[in-house]
Amino acid sequence: MRRTPASWTAAGRRVHADPSDGDELVSKGGPPFRPWYRRPLPLALAIAACLAFAGVSLHYYRYVLAHESTDDAFVEGHVIPVSSKVASLVARVAVDDNQRVVAGEVLVQLDPRDFETKLAQARANLAAAAAKHRAAAAHVRVVDTTAGAGVEQAAAGVRTAERQVEGAQSRLALARAQVVAAEAEATRAASEAQRYDRLLQYHAVSTQERDNAVAVSRTTAANLEAAQKAAQAAEDGLRQAEAQLGQARAQLTSAQAAPDEVAYSRAQAEQAAAEIGQLEAAVQQAELDLSYTKVTAPEAGRITRKTVEAGAYVQVGQPLLAIVPDRMWVVANFKEVQLRDMRPGQPVTIEVDAYPGRTFRGHVDSIQAGSGARFSLLPPENATGNYVKVVQRVPVKILFDDPPDPGHPLGPGMSVVPTVTVR
Repeated sequence: MRRTPASWTAAGRRVHADPSDGDELVSKGGPPFRPWYRRPLPLALAIAACLAFAGVSLHYYRYVLAHESTDDAFVEGHVIPVSSKVASLVARVAVDDNQRVVAGEVLVQLDPRDFETKLAQARANLAAAAAKHRAAAAHVRVVDTTAGAGVEQAAAGVRTAERQVEGAQSRLALARAQVVAAEAEATRAASEAQRYDRLLQYHAVSTQERDNAVAVSRTTAANLEAAQKAAQAAEDGLRQAEAQLGQARAQLTSAQAAPDEVAYSRAQAEQAAAEIGQLEAAVQQAELDLSYTKVTAPEAGRITRKTVEAGAYVQVGQPLLAIVPDRMWVVANFKEVQLRDMRPGQPVTIEVDAYPGRTFRGHVDSIQAGSGARFSLLPPENATGNYVKVVQRVPVKILFDDPPDPGHPLGPGMSVVPTVTVR
């Protein structure tokens, strides 16, 4: 027996009626009662709520299919360490922590006096080497110019001296011949005078004839003496001519060695030029060392990790501070199952935990060729021990589309939630 809901009659008696037979339910002392699903407004609201829920569910489902998101993501950026290139005393520190600087701005000023002295000394050495090179070059030009003419002149001197020797030899031969003739004539005249002396004793000749013979003998003796002196002078002239010939030949030998002297002079000039190159490099190094006393910002950004103070003595390579440039990006560690439809260039919306309600725009730049665990300090060795499959995470680099916002500064290490539109 099917039970029906109870109702009240107009007389106030409780009766049961079946709602399916179309009879209206009535209540004691009021209008007929109908369930909510028979009322137009509740029914319409319920249908609208169901449709709205279905639409929201469908939209969420489609959104989930078209987007990939993760909270394992952080802001990354370059951190540029600034170190000292020379060892010196810190004269002045021009910046402070978190201060914004531009490229080329002086950050730290080191004491430049020692480096200025070294630069002055290097320039003086360069000037001295340049003067030495000019002198060597001038000597090369002089030797090169006079070398050819010296050889010809020395050869001509040798030829002249040889002719003088030949003339002296001829004169000496003539003088010796004259001496022989004078000796013969003097001997004959002396014999003739002696003969006339003997004849004079026997009164065979006159005194005048004997005196003439004596006079002739004396004349021939004087001629002999003159011829002998002329022969001695010829011998002296020959020796002098031979000495001049030897001197001329020595000058010719010296002149013929002039190319070697030219080569030696050129070698000296080249050596001086090489010294100039070395000293120019020393001057450039001194200028660089002096410029290093001004530690400048290599790139625009903000100062971090400042450890230098005025009065400290810094060494070469000692870190002084760091600069964080304005260019930032996001490294999002997506699960490997989220990378199926992810490609470079896809748009990304980025929410930063530090700025709730502020959304940044970006795009996927690249996907790392390997999981993050594979490039860790101690990568897992899956071939050893018991293997348990773990979903890996792959770093994805996301670039910001908008320029840096001074009102919402970003820094490396800040947590973000990127959402990539993959479809």
